[in-house]
Amino acid sequence: MTEKSAVLTTLEIEEINAEMAHYADKAAASIEALKIVQKYRQWVSDECLVAVAELLDISPAQLEAVATFYNLIYRQPVGKTVIHYCDSVSCWIMGAEQVQDRLCRLLNVEPGEMSADGEYTVLPIVCLGACDHAPVMLVGDQLRLDVTDDSVDKILGR
Repeated sequence: MTEKSAVLTTLEIEEINAEMAHYADKAAASIEALKIVQKYRQWVSDECLVAVAELLDISPAQLEAVATFYNLIYRQPVGKTVIHYCDSVSCWIMGAEQVQDRLCRLLNVEPGEMSADGEYTVLPIVCLGACDHAPVMLVGDQLRLDVTDDSVDKILGR
């Protein structure tokens, strides 16, 4: 284990190694490796990214390109629950702007911010693939369909 990979826990390294075993090229496990780190830490720090890149035998720049392309990898701290609200055209037409306004007002945040209590981060996302039930939100890993500004209160348990 090198000094850089010491940033990762033994469990993280074991899980990343198990993922790499499924591929002929270690780099193919990039997204899964980042998801493993995020599972334990809620986000991927620069130090962790460098350590993962070392395990995958790729440059940190190559892994950063993957991490920033894949919008469910967080490169800065996020709240315990991440709320993605769809801001694609279908959701927008069906009232997503009102949903976003209500969500941000209730949590006292702007899009892209974490609530003061560290419970929530609110992020826009291009599409969640449920246009026939617009507007939609992804709350943690739960897809919420046909969201209205009134239903936001119930979703947040308020």
